[in-house]
Amino acid sequence: MEIRSSGSASKAWAVFLKDIKSELRTRYAINAILMFAVVTVFAVSWAVGGTGLAPVLQASLLWIVVYFSSLSGLSQSFVKEEESRTAIALRLYSPADVVFGGKLIFNLVLLVLLNLITIPLFAIFIGFDIASYPLFLTFLALGSLGLVIVTTIVAAIISKASVKGALFAVLSFPLVLPLLIEAISGTKKAMVPGLGFAEARVELQVLISYIVVMTILGFFLFESIWND
Repeated sequence: MEIRSSGSASKAWAVFLKDIKSELRTRYAINAILMFAVVTVFAVSWAVGGTGLAPVLQASLLWIVVYFSSLSGLSQSFVKEEESRTAIALRLYSPADVVFGGKLIFNLVLLVLLNLITIPLFAIFIGFDIASYPLFLTFLALGSLGLVIVTTIVAAIISKASVKGALFAVLSFPLVLPLLIEAISGTKKAMVPGLGFAEARVELQVLISYIVVMTILGFFLFESIWND
């Protein structure tokens, strides 16, 4: 069992490395998410016009920027396999759970890169006041992880559809909405002085439960989605 787990982990890492090498050649997903993030931040900054925003608005705008920026790149993880005709070879090479794990790591790296660009730009051009950095980073990490899990599952579902972009947004939003609500609520509390992990306990529990459930469902359902 331990040998099998080690072999699966190494194959998932190999899938991740394959996607990284492919992305470094084309830079499609990286360019898409970075361009969308920059444009979105500047558009929101122009609309706000330097007005001081309440913590709930700051948190809401931050997660809206992260979510819509991620839509432009995270959907490509499976779409490019179908378009380049490499999906069949990938099915023969690796079990479904290995493929899902590798794609999950790849999308997580993309979202981390997006956050590294988006958060500083948001702080510079829109601004937000963080009272508790540990709490803020915890919600950013949990929200990003949940977002990656859901979008990876949806990307596999829509990879064979003819209208991929619109379908990805339509299918992902209802699934991501509970995550966004709790992430916004938790991020808002991280911006309010005097509030800490104790006051954000409910949001943390919901987010962790959401991630666990979606991860289990993802690995459980992915085989039928991938081999359909």
